[in-house]
Amino acid sequence: MSRLGRAFFARDVLDVAPALVGMQVGHGAVRLRITEVEAYRWPGDTACHARHGRTPRTEALFGPPGTAYVYLCYGLHQMLNIVTGEEGSAQAVLVRSAEIVDGHALVAERRGGRTGPDALAGPGKVGQALGIDTRATGQPFYEPGGIELFAGTPADALVRGPRVGIDYAEAAHRALPWRWADAGSRAVSHRKKLE
Repeated sequence: MSRLGRAFFARDVLDVAPALVGMQVGHGAVRLRITEVEAYRWPGDTACHARHGRTPRTEALFGPPGTAYVYLCYGLHQMLNIVTGEEGSAQAVLVRSAEIVDGHALVAERRGGRTGPDALAGPGKVGQALGIDTRATGQPFYEPGGIELFAGTPADALVRGPRVGIDYAEAAHRALPWRWADAGSRAVSHRKKLE
């Protein structure tokens, strides 16, 4: 399958996020089909890490489109984000869930033997399956050798709803329907909140 080019990412996050559902993300021997994503965009989104401005942690979020922003959540989970939009605009797509395409044995090893549909239903599980950490921040997805994004099989239908795990954000921003998922996939988290 062909690698997604830089132009794919150089669009508004609300266009890129749903288009990523069904695309494939790979790292080493592991390749996953993306089944669920969330969009974050500053200004006007208090769920976005950019609400605190440019910091050493968030600098990559302002970086060029098509690069990785990986952050550590709760000291445990490596969260993979895809920077989009114009450079400096602080937009990114969080990869929330995925299905295993290649590297089943390695993913099972990394996930403690879990291989069912819920094995990668959650962003920390995706990061663990890919074997990534914050050192991947800034890597371009459109060049070989690191984390890569490839064309895949788009979903026949999408469901959408509010993002999850953002209780710190303003109520209006918590309600934004900026989460998309493959309606036909079992590898989706918090499905009851999607329609």
